[in-house]
Amino acid sequence: MNQSTKPRTTRNPWAWIPTLYFGQGIPYVVVMTVAVIMYKRFGLSNTDIALYTSWLYLPWVIKPFWSPFVDILKTKRWWIVTMQLLIGAGLAGVAFTLPTPFYFQASLGFFWLLAFSSATHDIAADGFYMLALDDSQQSFFVGIRSTFYRLAMIVGQGLLIILAGTLEIMSGSEPVLLNVSSSPTIQTEIKLDELPEMTPNNDESTFVVYPENLVINTNKISADSLNVLKNIAEETNFSNGFVKKSDEQKELEKGDTKKSWWSQNVAAPLSNFIKDNFGEKREIAALDDNLVGNASLVAIRLSESPKEGDEIVLNTTLSDGDKSISLISGERLTFSSNNWDKPAYVLVQLDPNLRTETTATFKGISGNIPLAWSITFFVLAGLFVTLFVYHNFILPRPKTDHGKAANSPSDIAREFGRTFASFFTKKGIGLAIAFMLLYRLAEAMLVKLASPFLLDIREIGGMGLSTQEVGLVYGTVGVISLTLGGIIGGVVASQKGLKYWLWPMALSITLPNAAYLLLSYFQPESFLWINLAVGIEQFGYGFGFTAYMLYLIYFSQGEHKTAHYSICTGFMALGMMIPGMISGWLQDLMGYNHFFILIMIATIPTLLLVPFLKIDPEFGKKSKKEEKIIPKTEE
Repeated sequence: MNQSTKPRTTRNPWAWIPTLYFGQGIPYVVVMTVAVIMYKRFGLSNTDIALYTSWLYLPWVIKPFWSPFVDILKTKRWWIVTMQLLIGAGLAGVAFTLPTPFYFQASLGFFWLLAFSSATHDIAADGFYMLALDDSQQSFFVGIRSTFYRLAMIVGQGLLIILAGTLEIMSGSEPVLLNVSSSPTIQTEIKLDELPEMTPNNDESTFVVYPENLVINTNKISADSLNVLKNIAEETNFSNGFVKKSDEQKELEKGDTKKSWWSQNVAAPLSNFIKDNFGEKREIAALDDNLVGNASLVAIRLSESPKEGDEIVLNTTLSDGDKSISLISGERLTFSSNNWDKPAYVLVQLDPNLRTETTATFKGISGNIPLAWSITFFVLAGLFVTLFVYHNFILPRPKTDHGKAANSPSDIAREFGRTFASFFTKKGIGLAIAFMLLYRLAEAMLVKLASPFLLDIREIGGMGLSTQEVGLVYGTVGVISLTLGGIIGGVVASQKGLKYWLWPMALSITLPNAAYLLLSYFQPESFLWINLAVGIEQFGYGFGFTAYMLYLIYFSQGEHKTAHYSICTGFMALGMMIPGMISGWLQDLMGYNHFFILIMIATIPTLLLVPFLKIDPEFGKKSKKEEKIIPKTEE
């Protein structure tokens, strides 16, 4: 990495600060948010997504334990460019493994590499920032670095998701349209063995739907009749590989009834208790001697085989019309060269209270999801290789940026221990740690399920948005609102200080979570209302998070403030990791509406802690001397 020409010790900060902090934000948002949406598109359950991706917070939790070694070994400049190369390699690894049968284990391993490399990059970049700039430059570029970090959030949660969604559509067939109507007098006669042949057009694979226009009689049927239709759909889809069976179903098929002590005595009883007492009852209630709404099967197949090894996933949701007509099975079907010529089944049901004629249109969007996301990650890998090359030449070489390998291991260990001991003997440490862990308790659970909630079909309580729409709503509108909330929070805090704004900011980070509760209750079809709700919640989060960030700076004051702030960020990450791990499990048991009620209950600890915090009324005001340690916000 040494240049043949004499290295420059100074360089215009505009040449490297924007790209450095843009590069700092991308891997974080990829690991924390993009991975969640990607795994959802691959069909993983919310429980698995929340559990495994929450573990990826661990590198930021334990970051304080290896941050001294970044300071001791090599230069911070060396750590920056090396980590960017590793991040690029990790992104390429994800891209290569997504089309494989073992994609989940392999991609998760590469996400771990990304997480550790990103956390190490954070340590080096923040240290390099203070070494390469003088005091006045540090103050001037605080807003610049924050802006480009936020821009990385917009690109990661917005443009990347939109790119992946566009590639999904481009790699698939024409959208499938299924028109369903109800009638008090007519019923379409379905003969499932008469699925018509279709000649491919222009050598492109298209979907055959039978029947395209379905009429269901409003007369009710018995619950047993409905179960027969549901079993036909589910068993056929399972046996032909259109739907993958869960681990639990596989174990039941094997007849494996052995359960661990934990599963038998703790996990299963707890799950059943939560589901029975707090779970959302979405199934349509039986009426009039166990009668339910009439239902009908629709068969779907491909007109020609996909390429060997390729998979085409068809996601079907209500596109337009009366919500009294719903899709209750077969919303996600996977077609391959092994099953393309066999019929897959979706099951459509009427509300039992429906008596009149009405219509609904269901749209199925297909695409090669592994290919689409693989290309997206290759684009990211190329970006980081470019950043590696650029920063290897453009980053300055401050004279103060050098390793401290001359220190003996005993000196290092002694200083390391003294630093940690001084943190945990600070006055009010117990209350401070409780605040760090609980201030974002509700948000820690919400953030893992926000994107799955927007993606899931309306029939199971979600909003039924496409990947592109989620990229626009959560990744663009949401991040812009988050950024505006953070900017306004910083401005007002600098006027009257942290103590004055603590209560308003605590209310701001908690009460707007009700926006998701309202979305889950009313399930508005208006895209504007969905954007507005997400925008309000994210603005409140950005505004309220300002208090959290300032409190970490306040509590880190004194000797070893750099190391103490690093420890605080470890508790910050831990407070996001643990609640996030169980959030998907709770949501699967409770349903979205009841889960968001739990989110509102989880805001109470935040508000209970605020009155007990002791904060200098002058801290954070403009008249105070600026802190030299400017943290990276890790939402």
